[in-house]
Amino acid sequence: MKRLIVALDTPELTQAKRWAEQVAASAGLLKVGLEYFLAHGQAGYRAIDGTPIFLDLKLHDIPNTVAGAVRSVLGLGPKMLTVHAAGGPTMIAAAREAASRSATPPMILAVTVLTSMDAAALRAVGVERNPEDQVLKLATMAVEAGADGIVCSALEVALLRQHLPASVKLVVPGIRPAGAGRDDQARTMTPHEAVAGGADYIVVGRPITAAFDPSKAAADIASEIA
Repeated sequence: MKRLIVALDTPELTQAKRWAEQVAASAGLLKVGLEYFLAHGQAGYRAIDGTPIFLDLKLHDIPNTVAGAVRSVLGLGPKMLTVHAAGGPTMIAAAREAASRSATPPMILAVTVLTSMDAAALRAVGVERNPEDQVLKLATMAVEAGADGIVCSALEVALLRQHLPASVKLVVPGIRPAGAGRDDQARTMTPHEAVAGGADYIVVGRPITAAFDPSKAAADIASEIA
């Protein structure tokens, strides 16, 4: 299984297609997020072909609206689709039910605490728990509501592996190879550490896409995972 997900975080269609071609040999999935999807929509999504897509829209709204949004993208055939766990169990269940209408339903992944947030950032939005406790609470609730997987930082992977069923997929962004800058990520880990801790997939963006040779950077990370 190719565990590397490469984030195509750009508003430029030509650049996204170039990166997709460069990393295709090493990536199991390509992540299409808000920046690219809002710039190019479904036509831009379809322009990225050849590798399964992780559609990272982080849906967060009332249950009926989220269910409708899920139905709107089912025709694109994403392998993974994100919702915010903070939307609550009814919203997550609505997303799961909507996804099940597809013959090949995407995994519904619940985003717990963004990897850019630390304890101080959580307190700023009224959450007094530390990041680990908040992630565990949201993840447990999301899985009970029907989520297939969880998006968390690498620092919480071992904790979630202790408390969640083995079938739950853990997808870990904020990965930084040894020696790489942290950018705007507050809770990071190396690819090897994340997978050794129990991550099923790791998401890497700038350390690959900003590299002089994205193909080699992706291959190096894939080798480190293996």
